[in-house]
Amino acid sequence: MNWVETFRTAVDAVRAHRLRSLLTMLGIVIGISSVILTVGLGQGAQDKVKDQISALGSNLLIVSPGSTTSSSGVRGGFGSSTTLTLQDASAIADRDVVPDALRVAPVSTSSTSLTVGDTNWTTSMVGTTATWPQVRARTVSQGRFFTSAEVTSGADVTVIGADTASELFSGPVSPVGQQVSVDGAQLTVIGVLASSGSSSTGSSEDDQAVVPISTQKRLTGSTNSSVSTIYVQGASDDTLTAAYQEINALLLNAHDVTAASADFTVSTQQSLVETANSTNKTLTVLLGGIAAISLLVGGIGVMNIMLVSVTERIREIGLRKALGATPSVIRRQFLVEASLLGLAGGVIGIVIGYVGSLVLPSLIDQPVSLSLLATCAALGTSLALGVGFGVYPASRAARLTPIDALRSE
Repeated sequence: MNWVETFRTAVDAVRAHRLRSLLTMLGIVIGISSVILTVGLGQGAQDKVKDQISALGSNLLIVSPGSTTSSSGVRGGFGSSTTLTLQDASAIADRDVVPDALRVAPVSTSSTSLTVGDTNWTTSMVGTTATWPQVRARTVSQGRFFTSAEVTSGADVTVIGADTASELFSGPVSPVGQQVSVDGAQLTVIGVLASSGSSSTGSSEDDQAVVPISTQKRLTGSTNSSVSTIYVQGASDDTLTAAYQEINALLLNAHDVTAASADFTVSTQQSLVETANSTNKTLTVLLGGIAAISLLVGGIGVMNIMLVSVTERIREIGLRKALGATPSVIRRQFLVEASLLGLAGGVIGIVIGYVGSLVLPSLIDQPVSLSLLATCAALGTSLALGVGFGVYPASRAARLTPIDALRSE
């Protein structure tokens, strides 16, 4: 019996017991679809994190103040102190001191209420410098960003986020050139930021009003030069580590502190990505392990049904051997049947997985990223399960002697 005849016979045997074959494949179908969706959810989460981190800016270093300790000994969280100043930002911007820092954008943030006519909206007011768009990789969809001269003079201008603009202004009227009121002061909208489609530190990147930092200090009544964050754009990916070390050494010296008692922290995009992805990978491995158990159960189901099939077809096996079929031919026949069950279960599982990847994002607000490599690996796994768990039943059938098989009831 050649391979074509073997395959045709195997297909006929599977089709002869459709319901049993379908139930046999069910474990593999569930396992394969679970693995595909689990890996897809994990990859989708990693891609989402990378997109959100990338929205912060290119080659970005984030310098944050340290924590505070009250008189009663209560310690605040990181960023609760006011140890960073505009002077620190100016020192970092000095290329002679920090040669691997390309641009620097100090930021001072506060919550404020914007009013346009009878409409008001509470948002985040971000005071910064003219380098902010380049450092944070943001662009202006309408109008322009403010200049260094406007920062120096404390001009009453603002650039608002896309969501902020939609909340304050409606209809065909462009926000550019309109007036918004902040605590009685009138600011002119000179630009609208292009949507970044992401968020950072729990707040939307598209819901904010960016103003010159001198204007923000005046509006909030602040008389000090403290800032909440200093964003630093490295000269390149290759020199980001060098910039990190230069900034760290500069601030330790400027603040007269040691590394153990540093009143600031310097973080990179890569560290944020690695931290988030570490959690995602742990969850992916956990869910993948559960899905692998489903595959194992499916494989055992294939072996069980193939053993039943061998028992039911003992007389057929004896007749084939009496007509000259060798043990290798019998073994090949049952292995092909088991492989068909595994392969069919894998294909159905992949289809269900792909359908799930189209439906799930709209239900759980989480992207699912499927890869060709994962799909091929799933298909190969299902085929391997069919073959692996079909070896014992096929070998058992091949060992039957013709006389014993023919006289079996």
